[in-house]
Amino acid sequence: MANLIPGETARILLVSTTEEMRDEVGEALTGRAGDYRLYWVSHPELAAGRATDLLPHVILVDDALGGTPPSMLIGQLSARMPGAAILALLDPGAIGEAREAVLAGARGFVIKPLQPEQFLVTVRQVLGTGRAPVSGSSAAGESVNGRIIVFCAPKGGTGRTTMAINTSVALHQVTSMPVVLVDADYAAPALDVALNLQGERNITELLPRMSQLDQDLVAGVLAEHVSGIHVLLAPPPADLSKPISLPQVQQVLSLLKRMYPWVIVDLGLPLDETAFAFLDGADRITMSVLPEMIGLRNTRLMLDQLHERGYPDEKIWLVLNRASLRGGVSVSDIETRLHVRVKHTIPDDQPLATLTVNRGVPAVLSHRRSALARAYRKLAAALAQEMPERVTPAGEAGVRAPKSGPLRRLLRREAS
Repeated sequence: MANLIPGETARILLVSTTEEMRDEVGEALTGRAGDYRLYWVSHPELAAGRATDLLPHVILVDDALGGTPPSMLIGQLSARMPGAAILALLDPGAIGEAREAVLAGARGFVIKPLQPEQFLVTVRQVLGTGRAPVSGSSAAGESVNGRIIVFCAPKGGTGRTTMAINTSVALHQVTSMPVVLVDADYAAPALDVALNLQGERNITELLPRMSQLDQDLVAGVLAEHVSGIHVLLAPPPADLSKPISLPQVQQVLSLLKRMYPWVIVDLGLPLDETAFAFLDGADRITMSVLPEMIGLRNTRLMLDQLHERGYPDEKIWLVLNRASLRGGVSVSDIETRLHVRVKHTIPDDQPLATLTVNRGVPAVLSHRRSALARAYRKLAAALAQEMPERVTPAGEAGVRAPKSGPLRRLLRREAS
């Protein structure tokens, strides 16, 4: 199980046959534990399946299981979820059971009735130490702590996917850093066609193995584009039997952030819980809009949704696509109507945009000197420059915008 990513809610699964135990744990967490979510399963035989779906960070196993030995269940859960931290909830006289629980795979135990402060200390300790380390760190012990940039749009046809693709390739060019692009439009995936990657593996190959997910598994599913970026493709809609869950999204993002300095997400509609899982983990939300009135109305509605969810204005960048469209709404009018600053503009060159998608070659590669490609590179440079230095939890230097080289030269050239 990966460490908590910024903004992620800690998932705690309680296995107990009694509602009283559920209420006792809930009361101990309420108002004291921070950003936690408690789940309860009352039938021990269903616990392993529930844990596989939920991907909990902590599993609490009550010793009152109606005849099921706690150590046996702990052993099953430990084998199924090797990264989760398991705690046994025991009666005061159950010292023998405590030993068996630890031998079976529990990280520790808590005596009932719960003492809230002591219980929370134990939970916080196992949240910090209870999960296996993520492989793939550098030889010096440093860990990548990447940025997540989510591209979204209030409606289809805004050029969101084309913008995400070209910005990803441009980021790789101007920063010389690895970039991974994620297709999160599960209703209408497009990256496979737009990047000429048909027939490649996709995220569905990871879903049955989420409890054992590591960087090697993820790397084996990623497609490599000729530009040098890597891509996590979405399946055809018919191949996705049920929506990808919030815990699954969080775990995949957590691993990708440790593998890549830049994680770019092409997010489709609707804005359901899966979509908000991507948005919750985003460092920057880049919304592409068109200079036409219906699109502006939908943009206002989407901005309202994001604000209701608690996203601050500074987290959201409005990017006007096809800004030079003849008869389109001007930038000043858009800013007046939406009360939001347009952060960046992309010129109108629909024939070129269509050509590059049909050929499967991004404009920043095939038409480097075009106004369209220059605008995408400028957007990529602005994202790289705007992101402050990232420091890993261990204190090592993390991802930062270069102080010299291609990025600085590009910024000077675009400003002149």
